Amino acid sequence: MLAEAKLPALLVSHPVNVAYLSGFTGTYGLLLVTEERDWLLTDFRYLEQARSQVTGPEVLDIGPQAWRQVVELLVAGGVPQLAVEADHLTVDAFGRLEGALSGKATLLPVTSPVARLRQVKDEDELLKIAAAVALADEAFAHILGFMEPGRREQEVALELERYMRERGARGVAFEVIVASGPRSAMPHGVAGEKKLAAGEAVVLDFGCVLDGYCSDLSRTVFLGQVTEEQSYIYQAVLAAQECALQGLRAGLGGREADALARNRLTDLGLGEFFGHGLGHGLGREVHEAPRLRTEAGEVLEPGMVVTVEPGVYLAGRFGVRIEDVVVIEAEGCRNLTGSDKKLMCI
Repeated sequence: MLAEAKLPALLVSHPVNVAYLSGFTGTYGLLLVTEERDWLLTDFRYLEQARSQVTGPEVLDIGPQAWRQVVELLVAGGVPQLAVEADHLTVDAFGRLEGALSGKATLLPVTSPVARLRQVKDEDELLKIAAAVALADEAFAHILGFMEPGRREQEVALELERYMRERGARGVAFEVIVASGPRSAMPHGVAGEKKLAAGEAVVLDFGCVLDGYCSDLSRTVFLGQVTEEQSYIYQAVLAAQECALQGLRAGLGGREADALARNRLTDLGLGEFFGHGLGHGLGREVHEAPRLRTEAGEVLEPGMVVTVEPGVYLAGRFGVRIEDVVVIEAEGCRNLTGSDKKLMCI
């Protein structure tokens, strides 16, 4: 990719991209990729870890002078230009690196090509994502027996995290969302002190990190008897998701994918209450490319993993979201999520 772009070198600074290319999972490291050689640069705290994880690039101790080491390697290799990840490197770090180079090479901020590489998953990655998704499914089945009126949202969130960690997860993929009653109309209503109450909708949105890869699952359940309106909204969201699942395939644009569900909700008179995109890429990060939304320009390819999560949110009253994780294939998509989507009253 660098050769095609006529870029002689790339400095990878985003830890997720460093891990993807090199295998190094420490929190401090830079990966310098050139036409001839590659280096993993870290300091004393991570040297032993890096040498045990990294088999390709040469591991170097950069000590406290990270940018000086980068400059020395560029000068020694006669590299005239260095591309950096503009979507990660801070303005301050860019300025310090530019100052250290002092005319010895020019800096070129680019959208990281590594993010583009990460969009299409190989078979090993798909297996890891499927395992993370399966663990989230197990956690959802478990939490149904835990939830009851009187429990605080935070108790439910903590129980979900405990369950997944005890079964091998490194942690949650994002702050657990447990939003009940009127709070369920907040798309990102993270768990709070509110107590669950009979007659309420409860939106659960959570995932785990397992073997370096994320899962993401949303389900909406109801406590006690469901109202006619709640049932109607739930079935509308489910119908919109089914439209998307039936229509997703390689070659479809992110904007077209979003429209699969959005058009269905619009036909049902609910389009104005679906205020976010249909979904997003999933992998080493819970939110990554491609995006499925009205302004998205990406085209779906086989091997991409995306979420499919339409929702309807009636402010001050309640909301419904249903989310699955799917693998894009040439003629459709393969759903990795196994949790039941029937309307549940507990």
